[in-house]
Amino acid sequence: MTTASPDAVSRTTPSSPGPTAEAPVSARRRATRARLLAAAEEVFAERGFHGASVEDLCERADFTRGAFYSNFASKDELLLELYAEHAARLHARVAEVAETPGLSLEQVLEGVFDVWTDDPDARRRWHLLTSEFALHALRDDQARAAWAALQGTLREELAAVVDRIAEAQHLRPVVTSAELVRLIGIVLHGGLDQHLLEPDSVPAGSLERIFLPLLVRAATHGSAKGGAANARGGAPTEGTATGDR
Repeated sequence: MTTASPDAVSRTTPSSPGPTAEAPVSARRRATRARLLAAAEEVFAERGFHGASVEDLCERADFTRGAFYSNFASKDELLLELYAEHAARLHARVAEVAETPGLSLEQVLEGVFDVWTDDPDARRRWHLLTSEFALHALRDDQARAAWAALQGTLREELAAVVDRIAEAQHLRPVVTSAELVRLIGIVLHGGLDQHLLEPDSVPAGSLERIFLPLLVRAATHGSAKGGAANARGGAPTEGTATGDR
């Protein structure tokens, strides 16, 4: 483990006013944060959120506690940034599907399923980690507020994607886009819950592929390309759905 790092003391070291003096510090800080985030993803996958200590994260990243706390106020803050980066990658892929011209609604949903299911191991790891953190947030007011704020930001981003899909498919949602994103999250994460609990009787992605199209059609009016989109009735909800993570 390193015994010293520029980042470990950068908070208390005065910086020069010139832009050229700050650039190297920012680069070092970005590199430090990136290493801590990469180490955290590995350690969280192995030990879970509560099972991983700050010391474990520092040891894996080969940094001191000072370097950790000069970049993150807490393990909670690090987890939130790690998840935000992961979610941003997923959202970019979903947006790419949504912006592909000429797709029918069925093809758009199939593209979403491809993004959702293409790496089962990673999906399981992130689901377990976010489930654990969500329970932690329900018991801790500060963590709850931070988790809810992040979820709200991610929901707004996905709601904008839903708006673009609805416009392209000539659909008129009967709920707000943010509400529809919440419902989609319940279906996706609830379906994954059920698969992880009963993998033999619930194949991966099977519930999501059944209920997501039904949900989208029940929550919209209009005629989507490639099929009717004003079907009546709703999909049954999953009893163990964990919400939008």
